[in-house]
Amino acid sequence: MSTAKPSSSWMAQFKPGERVEVSSNDRGFRGSWYAGTVVRREAKNTNRYVVEYDQLYADESGEKLLQETLDWVQLRPPPPPPEKKVQFKVEDEVEAFYSDGWWEGAIIAEHSGGKFAVFLRGFDEEIVLEEKDLRLPVQWVKGKWEPRFEQVQREKENSNFSKEVMKFTQGMQVEVLTDEDGLKGAWFAATIIEPSGEDKYLIEYKTLRNDDDTEFLREVIRACNIRPCPPEIIVVDGFKVWDAVDAYYNEGWWVGVIAKVLINSNYEVNFIEYDEKTTFNLADLRPHQDWLNGKWVVP
Repeated sequence: MSTAKPSSSWMAQFKPGERVEVSSNDRGFRGSWYAGTVVRREAKNTNRYVVEYDQLYADESGEKLLQETLDWVQLRPPPPPPEKKVQFKVEDEVEAFYSDGWWEGAIIAEHSGGKFAVFLRGFDEEIVLEEKDLRLPVQWVKGKWEPRFEQVQREKENSNFSKEVMKFTQGMQVEVLTDEDGLKGAWFAATIIEPSGEDKYLIEYKTLRNDDDTEFLREVIRACNIRPCPPEIIVVDGFKVWDAVDAYYNEGWWVGVIAKVLINSNYEVNFIEYDEKTTFNLADLRPHQDWLNGKWVVP
């Protein structure tokens, strides 16, 4: 997919030698961040940079580090360390260091010795990692870190809130996160059919159909990829540039950011997962909400 630049006067600037993390739109690497160093700006009047990776190589022998020319929207500084030690728990959204990069995931079990079982969405598999290989997700927005997950984590630690893995009942209306190629990062409406093993459920999609188009698709989904339907938020004055939204597209809700406000209640939305922009009407947008620790959070 093509790289898109959000419509804003703010634009990140990086210097040669500066440490960065790189996101990628390449298949198999979406949702990951890899460490590297800025080598130089591609040209004086562009915001594209040549970056050398720390642990990705240009050849199979592993002798020459890979360099790529990347748009500025694919770069960010390394996230700052947390203000205090994080107490990870089951169901926490995390970034896990695996296969030389940081990948999105969720903790599904806690083991002895400070180890955790993490479900990595990009790989669709569980792995066991040490605490040192986990960190809380943060967002680099307009030159500032927005540690919304850390804020929720601190809120949780300072409260008496007892977190349990959410249980879903037969017939419950939910939304399901899928990792299928071409649909990764989107939430689809579904109905709980029945439990299917520990923390898994058989669901039936309300908009996706099977290959024969004879009935609605059914799948077994992990509980960490299921959430209740978000509450409706009435948007009175429309959205602004940089507002986080969900856009209804290809039968599902896709996470994006308002890149440009157009006329007649239309908006240009930059899809976070793919760095691609598409125009939507207000009727096909909703404010983005996250389901964290049993409650809805508006970033």
